[in-house]
Amino acid sequence: MQILVIGAGYVGLSNAVLLAQNNSVVLLDVAPDKVDKINNRISPISDKEIEDFLANAKLDLRATLDKEEAYNDVDFIIIATPTDYDAESDYFNTASIESILEEIAERDLNSVVVIKSTVPTGYTKKTQAKLGLNNVIFSPEFLREGKALYDNLYPSRILVGEVSNRAKQFANLLVEGAIKKDIDVLFTHSTEAEAVKLFSNTYLAMRVAYFNELDSYAEEQNLDSKQIITGVGLDPRIGQHYNNSSFGYGGYCLPKDAKQLRANYRNIPSVLIGAIVDANSTRKKFIADKIAEKKPELVGIYRLIMKHGSDNFRDSSIQDVMSNIKSRGIRVVIYEPTLMEDEAYDSEIIQSLDEFKEMSDLIIANRVDDKILDVSAKVYTRDLFGSDE
Repeated sequence: MQILVIGAGYVGLSNAVLLAQNNSVVLLDVAPDKVDKINNRISPISDKEIEDFLANAKLDLRATLDKEEAYNDVDFIIIATPTDYDAESDYFNTASIESILEEIAERDLNSVVVIKSTVPTGYTKKTQAKLGLNNVIFSPEFLREGKALYDNLYPSRILVGEVSNRAKQFANLLVEGAIKKDIDVLFTHSTEAEAVKLFSNTYLAMRVAYFNELDSYAEEQNLDSKQIITGVGLDPRIGQHYNNSSFGYGGYCLPKDAKQLRANYRNIPSVLIGAIVDANSTRKKFIADKIAEKKPELVGIYRLIMKHGSDNFRDSSIQDVMSNIKSRGIRVVIYEPTLMEDEAYDSEIIQSLDEFKEMSDLIIANRVDDKILDVSAKVYTRDLFGSDE
């Protein structure tokens, strides 16, 4: 198959690499540095499997900035551009998808178009009608940051939002590229598939929020949170997974998807969905309160990333905590080795880890690693299990 993937973020790149094992794939992006890196078989994002496959696997993959080249004679077009949540409109910003679909309509392409970007419920059906298209399918991704290709190679499930032969053909392409056998494949209507994506991520956000609120209770009551969480998780209906407390859920998907689902409930009676969104703000304020209680003069922020193995800062919970404590007049410095600048988020970046440790009265870390264990006495974290799962 001739496949075009639009967007070289972690969704687009992981899908492109997966499909390029058995198909000819062109990856279209607007960032020259990303295109150059991919064509030189260097991953522009932090993902162990993507890095390995680009360097060592036999892939029919090339990246380009040229739309004319990209759109030429393709069987499938996969849209994987970002859809950030817009707080003012209370809605996903889907402008990048509309722009691409309008181009496809103008070119009168017969390609099957697959939206991998997360969209509001009803979006695919409504947009096809608006643009006069009948070749668009929604197929959600269920990928973790830093493990995107792994989750494509060993998918929890494959979901395609159409019941048709072309939907089966696309699902078969994903199955063919995977290593896992006996994959659950589900075909639904487009709006149902969109709902699955939003409800899945909001459930995960709810689980994070639940264990964070448990941890808030334990910390306030001077109880051993790890013991309580372990005991709760031994119930097989709950399980010992995705239960490590944190400063709050963050990253590409959970915050925006939970907010979008809440917006979809605007005229539907509900309490829980909105509470999941509110719980995250409450948790981050609680964390800031606990830090302020320690009366530090200078707080060191150890890493801006959300989780181990990620290079993503977007909607990282530690940023909101940092802003909150700064608003109380507490001085903040940052250690983030992926940033070469002298300043970020209106705070000084310390390039030397040793200097950072020495100057900080208190170090806060959403996730702890071996590099700060030697100063554990001055580290404040709620990372109980050393895991993101």
